[in-house]
Amino acid sequence: MPAKTLEFIFDLVSPNAYLAWWPMKDMLARTGATLEITPVLLGGMHKLTGNAPPMIRDADVKGKVEYGFLEMRRFVAKHGLDRFALPQPFPFPTMTLQRMLLAVEGAERIALAEHLLVAIFERGLDVTDPAALGADLAAGGFDAAALAEAAQDPAIKQRLADNTAAAVERGAFGIPTWFVGSEMFFGKERLGQIEDELAG
Repeated sequence: MPAKTLEFIFDLVSPNAYLAWWPMKDMLARTGATLEITPVLLGGMHKLTGNAPPMIRDADVKGKVEYGFLEMRRFVAKHGLDRFALPQPFPFPTMTLQRMLLAVEGAERIALAEHLLVAIFERGLDVTDPAALGADLAAGGFDAAALAEAAQDPAIKQRLADNTAAAVERGAFGIPTWFVGSEMFFGKERLGQIEDELAG
């Protein structure tokens, strides 16, 4: 039977995209599934769905934001993600980054996504500084100038908008969201369910 594909609806601004990345890779290795990344804009998804970041959405619910951070600390400890740190400034704009991801395909997109996750959430790269971003990409072996140019391509801009709208149409409302075929899974806590689906 051919390996199944796990589609990751993805925006680099989400700390949970970083946190889920590493246990997701382990799961993919165990199941033999292939990964496909679909770049979207989380802010656009929020506008289309009426959703909001938990720290804003749940700000008036006593104890809920604090508990969310407790669960995050537990997840970090369980998976040994001790290099994780929220970057400053946070949140940060990702439109250019998401367009860069769309400028490459397949394994190169996966490699670029992982490089940027590490740069942002481990090394604290300020992606709002074009010079720092370009230097970091070049040091990672990527063609920073080509990626920056592609991010201004009207066709790529439209693809990002279309991806975002299409993800919402399929039921997505936040990050991390995955699809296995038509089955949708939301949240890093669903990785076990995803593994069952991929193995089934």
